[in-house]
Amino acid sequence: MIFLQLFWTFFKIGLFGFGGGYGMLSLIQMETVRNHAWLSSAEFTNIVAISQMTPGPIGINSATYCGYTAVHNAGFDGFLAILGSLTATTALVLPSFILMILISKMFMKYMKTRAVQDVFTGLRPAVVGLLAAATLLLCNGENFSTPNNPWRFSISIALFVATFVGTKWVKINPIRMICYAALAGLLLLY
Repeated sequence: MIFLQLFWTFFKIGLFGFGGGYGMLSLIQMETVRNHAWLSSAEFTNIVAISQMTPGPIGINSATYCGYTAVHNAGFDGFLAILGSLTATTALVLPSFILMILISKMFMKYMKTRAVQDVFTGLRPAVVGLLAAATLLLCNGENFSTPNNPWRFSISIALFVATFVGTKWVKINPIRMICYAALAGLLLLY
């Protein structure tokens, strides 16, 4: 039963997750943590962190890890947990695959029409909203500590500001900046 629930849940996320992987994070969290309680908030935060560090799209990586963890937390091990990750990943990409096959010919034919341009104009604010929701959902105690612990909280904020300034204005390579922030976080927080 969990495999059907995983498939349907991640199929819906894939169908309505406009804006790519970061736009899907809020949907994935709502479904896996709140609606189905397959994962705890801390597990989801760890999954997002691992998904950002591993190669590949974050939405697919998150679906893979969520599927594995959900089946594992349901009491299944080994092959069935791997099957859970395959189920979630396949369900996530299936809507895009189907839709791209169905509309690719029509899109190329009608790409310059006013109606198609209006649809894309309407989708832009929705994508920005989904990305903002994902950002706000990740600003939690597991990622930024809390003001109750002033040292950890100030270090979290300082690392965030330094990373933002370093990548936005100083133009430090983002991969290098991630390594610097990880090293600073390890040295200062532990």
